[in-house]
Amino acid sequence: MSSKPNNRNIATLNLHSFWGSWPAHRRIIAIAIPMIISNIAAPLLGLVDTAIIGHLDDSIYLSAVALGAMVVSFIYLLAIFLRMTTTGEIARAYGREKPAEQRQIALHALTFAVAVGVLLLLLRPWLLELAWWLIEPSPELRGYATSYISIRLWAAPAALINLVVLGVLLGRQQSRQAMFLVIFTNAVNVVADIFLVIGLQLNVVGAAWASVSAEIATAILGLYFLRHTLQLQQAWHLQLSYFKRFLSMNRDVFLRSLILQLCMASMTGYAARFGEIYVAVNAVLMQFLMLISLGLDGIAYAVEALAGAAVGRQRRDEVRYWLRLTLFWSCGFALIYSTVFLLAGHQIIRLLTDLPDVIQTALLFLPWIYALPLIAHWSYYFDGVFIGLGYTRAMRDTMAISAVGVFLPLWWLGQQWFTNTNANHGLWLALTGFLLARGVSQSLYLLYRR
Repeated sequence: MSSKPNNRNIATLNLHSFWGSWPAHRRIIAIAIPMIISNIAAPLLGLVDTAIIGHLDDSIYLSAVALGAMVVSFIYLLAIFLRMTTTGEIARAYGREKPAEQRQIALHALTFAVAVGVLLLLLRPWLLELAWWLIEPSPELRGYATSYISIRLWAAPAALINLVVLGVLLGRQQSRQAMFLVIFTNAVNVVADIFLVIGLQLNVVGAAWASVSAEIATAILGLYFLRHTLQLQQAWHLQLSYFKRFLSMNRDVFLRSLILQLCMASMTGYAARFGEIYVAVNAVLMQFLMLISLGLDGIAYAVEALAGAAVGRQRRDEVRYWLRLTLFWSCGFALIYSTVFLLAGHQIIRLLTDLPDVIQTALLFLPWIYALPLIAHWSYYFDGVFIGLGYTRAMRDTMAISAVGVFLPLWWLGQQWFTNTNANHGLWLALTGFLLARGVSQSLYLLYRR
């Protein structure tokens, strides 16, 4: 599964063709499609997971698992910097055709992941206190959710190892193995849920241990893949200087992810001030953004790997070539999404909810969704570009500028411009402006770097 795409294959790319060659587009598809399938498979298997818990005799079990999973997912999502920085570093070393360098990058990243995972485990009591201070659930719900999170965090080192493994595989353009690992994780989780929740009737505790089993099993399989691919059994040579550089890159991407998650969380969190129905409406409409990410993430992964490898080969013409071709695909996906949302947005909302008040209110905000793919795809695309080129500090800075300089002002102005009954439009104005600002600021930075 680990092809060698390097110097001898560059001639087949036809770098002087504006539209590229079929072999080049085929390489983009070979990376993007498996990751798109992974993105689709995970929530589908998650539906089975939810259905198992949802058929227990008390709804509090489902609420506790949903709440606990949200907290754990938020923590792990902030650690996505491990996947992103590892992909970029490995891709550039892959382009230089230096297996030893790839091995050292992977070993440093794995060591860092284990250290962060152990730290999360030690910080568990304080993380829980912070979560409940922000969310304020009922005492009974808090008790069940605390049990769930406490168990889930035992797998924190394994979960972060999985992010590193995924980053290595994507950086080496081994997207089929990456897809297999994502599907394997969810499949093990479902099987373990059936055994522990239905078979042993362990309810919330069983669901938590099922997820722990899936994370650990995936980490073992992922490390086996890397051992075979990079010969990880060879001597470890950890270097403090590289750790400092790796920590700096991860710090930048962590801050970028934190700012992004805070802006996204406000779409449902702040909507509670307008009434419960707006929380439900925004939760439904934000699923459109999740649908967009299914396709655009695949293109972002492709540009990370292909542009990063070209940087490693020090081929500026090839870098520009991959940026241009992947941009075609990103624009194509955006146009398709906007067309589908325009033609079938009403039907998609009705698939997501059957509550009449939520449907009727959501339709008032649907026009924002029509333009969302055309605006949002730039930020997805440029995230992939910046990871591939190694511009992690620029990712952090452009995100901060977009949040502080655009999202917050538009959010404040939106609350003044719209009446109380339509103040939710102010949130969607802020989100749309934020996504647009991200794309514009990142493109200006690239033009400046030229």
